[in-house]
Amino acid sequence: MRGPNGEELPGAVLFACTMNSVRSPMAAALMRHLFGPHVYVDSVGARSGVLDPIAVEAMDEIGIDIAKHRPKSFEEFEDTSFDLVITLSPEAHHKAMELTRTSAAVIEYWPTLDPTVVEGSRDQRLSAYRAVRDELQRRLEARFDARRASDT
Repeated sequence: MRGPNGEELPGAVLFACTMNSVRSPMAAALMRHLFGPHVYVDSVGARSGVLDPIAVEAMDEIGIDIAKHRPKSFEEFEDTSFDLVITLSPEAHHKAMELTRTSAAVIEYWPTLDPTVVEGSRDQRLSAYRAVRDELQRRLEARFDARRASDT
């Protein structure tokens, strides 16, 4: 499948992290923002959590609303027809490997800091979420955007 700028895209991408409350919803929203209707995107967690309000705030800063995201676990997840599964935590990676044992899905592991473990002032914590958001966007652009890849 081709994206808006001719980049090669998978038909369906699943992002997975530990609780589906920060990293994977951010990554999924960024992927949708970057590639819109050209690829089906969803996210899931190794365990089900509660959407993190600081993640919502960090995404709002760049004009992406994730406030309606409802975290779900692999156990609650029924669709396994993804071309690519990008895991963002070790626990999610192991779950994804189990899930895709009998499928042709490609699994990529992108180790990503869990910003919820960062301590300090509210500004320091928000800064950690911004760093995760920005790193995920850079990785998505590098992985899928043909224009960026050809510029290097």
